[in-house]
Amino acid sequence: MDRSSRQPGDGFAGQARGELSPRTVRALWWGSAGPVLAVLGTSVCVAGAERGWRLVVAVTLVLVQACALRWQVRAPVAVLAVNAATGLAVWTLLPAVSLTGALLAAQVALCVLSATRSRRASMWALAAMCLPVPLTFGTGGGPAGVAVYLLAVVLAWTAGQWRRAQRARAGAEARRAVVEERARIAREVHDVVAHTLSVMVIQAGAADDVFAERPDQARQALRAIEAGARSALGELRLLLRAFGPEDIRDGETGEQREQREPGPSLARLDELADTVRATGMTVSVYREGTFDGLPAAVDLAAYRIVQEALTNTLRHAVGADEVGVRVRVEGECVKVTVVDNGRTPQGRSVAAGAGRGLVGMKERARLVGGSLRAGPLPGGGFEVAARLPVERVS
Repeated sequence: MDRSSRQPGDGFAGQARGELSPRTVRALWWGSAGPVLAVLGTSVCVAGAERGWRLVVAVTLVLVQACALRWQVRAPVAVLAVNAATGLAVWTLLPAVSLTGALLAAQVALCVLSATRSRRASMWALAAMCLPVPLTFGTGGGPAGVAVYLLAVVLAWTAGQWRRAQRARAGAEARRAVVEERARIAREVHDVVAHTLSVMVIQAGAADDVFAERPDQARQALRAIEAGARSALGELRLLLRAFGPEDIRDGETGEQREQREPGPSLARLDELADTVRATGMTVSVYREGTFDGLPAAVDLAAYRIVQEALTNTLRHAVGADEVGVRVRVEGECVKVTVVDNGRTPQGRSVAAGAGRGLVGMKERARLVGGSLRAGPLPGGGFEVAARLPVERVS
């Protein structure tokens, strides 16, 4: 299967099926074959010291069991069958070897099968491993030997179930992280598209007002609308890449696309301000401190907070014609302040006026360990102030 065509959750499903890396498979083989050769091999050599050809056959069967464990992850059912048959053959050739020891490799295969296959399949395997128990009574085996064997088999099956539950929990946590990341991307797209569309609506209205008298200015507004639409489509492609079954490709590599379309960053504040200036609003941008080397999460959060604050100014600040943006890197934190000279409409609360915007800005600040406050100023206007600590972002 092409790696690029897999669903985001395929990797977790593969883990639940026991798809391990080749290195892990090899380590598991040596980790299980070693004890089998050491324990069962020693028992066979001691029990068959004076048995001639039986010793040779028994040693060969032990080697077969150890080799079969190489495929215990890929085909645990077949490996279990082979090791159970060869183990019973060893026990038949050398009755002095206990049933528990002779079927040691089969118990290892049972553990792996229990961890990587369905519970129903593992239950059938557990029942099959209990079938040799009546044979022990026919060969004079005592209740103690039967009890030890049954306990070993049940423990092997239980260990596999514990490992399976562990992997299921890890897979669930990973899938939950993917869902949360998708929700975060959806919020990203909402912020960008909402801002872009707000600017486009205002620019369209401005173009209509001056279309006959100042066609050059109308063309400029139309070009700005076209650029905004392209930007919004790019963000929607990002959303589709996150939620769609396959990556969306346009013939470019990721590196080429990143070079052509830089991502949101504080370095692009002037571009963001220009889109708002195109609506006729005066936007002042002030920077203080060194912005190089900021963590990407803080850089993106600061940019998005400024973007959402400017969008709220366009939407809800009645009579606003000026807005100031100040971003300052101070010590180990980034401080963002956006202030406009508008007023909050009568009968509308601050939270309601900003809608989802304030919630999104506060969530962004919280995700990087920071804080945000927003509200009207005593002398008029509205202020959004955020503090984003750098040291708390991994």
